[in-house]
Amino acid sequence: MVKYLCVAEKPSISKSITQILSGGEFRTRNAPAGPNFIKNYDFSYRMPPGNGFTDFTVTAVAGHLTSSDFGELNKWQSCDPFQLFDCQMFTYTNTDKNQQGIEKNLIAEAKKATHLMIWTDCDREGEHIGSEVATICRKAKPGIIVKRAKFSAIIANQINNACRNPVDLDMRQANAVSARMELDLRVGAALTRAQTQGLQRRIGSLADNIVSYGPCQFPTLGFVVDQYEKVQAFISEPFWYIHVTLAREDSSVAFTWGRGRLFDKEIVELFFGMCEDEGEATVVRQDTKPTQKWKPLPLTTVELQKTGSRLLHMTPKAILDVSDGLYQKGILSYPRTETDQFDKDFDFQEMITKQTVDGAWGPFAQQLMNGSFERPRNGQKNDKAHPPIHPTSHVNNLVGDDKKVYELVVRRFLACCSSNARGFETKVEIDIAGESFTASGLIVTERNYLDVYVYDKWTGNLLPNFQPGEKFEPSSCEMKEGATSSPNLLTEADLVGLMDKNGIGTDATIAAHIQTIIDREYVMKQRVGATEYLVPSTLGVGLVEGYNTIGLENSLSKPNLRRLTEHRMAQICDGIKTKQEVIDETLDEYREVYVKAKQEFDTIAASVRRYVEGDGAAGASDDSDDDDQNAPPGGGFG
Repeated sequence: MVKYLCVAEKPSISKSITQILSGGEFRTRNAPAGPNFIKNYDFSYRMPPGNGFTDFTVTAVAGHLTSSDFGELNKWQSCDPFQLFDCQMFTYTNTDKNQQGIEKNLIAEAKKATHLMIWTDCDREGEHIGSEVATICRKAKPGIIVKRAKFSAIIANQINNACRNPVDLDMRQANAVSARMELDLRVGAALTRAQTQGLQRRIGSLADNIVSYGPCQFPTLGFVVDQYEKVQAFISEPFWYIHVTLAREDSSVAFTWGRGRLFDKEIVELFFGMCEDEGEATVVRQDTKPTQKWKPLPLTTVELQKTGSRLLHMTPKAILDVSDGLYQKGILSYPRTETDQFDKDFDFQEMITKQTVDGAWGPFAQQLMNGSFERPRNGQKNDKAHPPIHPTSHVNNLVGDDKKVYELVVRRFLACCSSNARGFETKVEIDIAGESFTASGLIVTERNYLDVYVYDKWTGNLLPNFQPGEKFEPSSCEMKEGATSSPNLLTEADLVGLMDKNGIGTDATIAAHIQTIIDREYVMKQRVGATEYLVPSTLGVGLVEGYNTIGLENSLSKPNLRRLTEHRMAQICDGIKTKQEVIDETLDEYREVYVKAKQEFDTIAASVRRYVEGDGAAGASDDSDDDDQNAPPGGGFG
């Protein structure tokens, strides 16, 4: 008799799937050997072909089931860190009591099933967790048939469709994650141990500190340090310009000098003198033309993190955590997607209709349904896995960060389905002594998407009427002085953009890497007014400058190496390279870097010492990418 065992990535999702597939009629069992939060749900479901009732059991795991380490070489004193590039690795079910119980539950349930259906998140990480589940279940029942359900939202039509049309696990994606995990462990452990041991022996203030290295962590730190050094090196320069105004029709018009600003005061004084002597302005032309403010593109994970961080004053990690929670409750679509274009068959009507009952944006949604709907713009990205982030149901009982993130996603979605804002732009050009000055005005005639996307501003300013050839005496004509402004330090939103642009991490992991360098105290937050900026600690600056100084072709603090690794992960997914080819190629590059860093480590240590001891104590990390014991004397970067 056919029986399906369905395994979700989280307990909350297993319950949501059960409620949809069973129509609310199911029996709940505690997992006999599992933790209390793992439940087994039993019910019958009509499966094709034939649509006869089939027995289903739905259960869950709690993330990754396995861990890897170096066995006896886990202890720092056991070997030279360089050996970790090549030594044997051991993979096993997590020793955590809960995870052991989850494994036993899978084995017990698999023995009673003919089919295993994987319901993990539909991304690379989900495929890898799915492969772990399949491996455990095959130990219990070697002949079990393994399939996976593909879905992007926990709503009835998608869940039912996924259940009735399962596909095969994508082992290429699972292998890409496996390769990344092995590389991160080997490289992170080797360089963390070596770097820590080398610094502990040379710098007394770091004698008790683990100075961790991570292949994504260091390039992320590098971005923060680079911007910090630009700010520190900035020298303000004075400039001068000519400013003209005219008071007319109860308004004041400011005209901008065509030359902008100049850094030579005497030249500006010469032009200003000519304008003063002329005293009269002549209207050269006044042009009015249609203009528009583009509605936003559909929402990707990176854009949600950037926009949410800027508008909601939340960290990228907090935004993702909230989005995950809303997804698990069936309120948002899957929040990890690189796609900024909706599929041609996407059901906009269903999603917009759900929002028409809202007290704040319901009337706008109704206008879209009444004929003002316009298909969203297409961006340039499509991961072929998930649609852009959008609301999948309407709720009005959320509070706090949940409410803020939900509202941003809904308003963004409705704005995408509206039209660009439209208006007319007027530009007038005047001439004074051969010098050109311009002023611009704007009349907004159709607000369209701006009525719902309250985060965007487009304000009109009306220019009085001017006639070509008209002459007038300006209300003021002044020579003014200014100074160039320092660039800003990076915000978290800025850093998300840089990491995405340079291929550091994935849309799903960028926020975690930023949080890591903050947790390890390589970077601190500094609030200026309403904005939080990222400032490197003295240890962070010393490490980055040290590695940059030794002339590595691929510096550990630059994005090149990690960008190559992420590119190779995609090649595994596309079938261009195998997992082992990528591991071998990448480890060769890091071995080369390791050898060079070891030869030049006195230079790196001198840089760290200069900042840590010369400029005061730095925040150094008590955590490591390699959770082993404190380093003893010997080994590492000697």
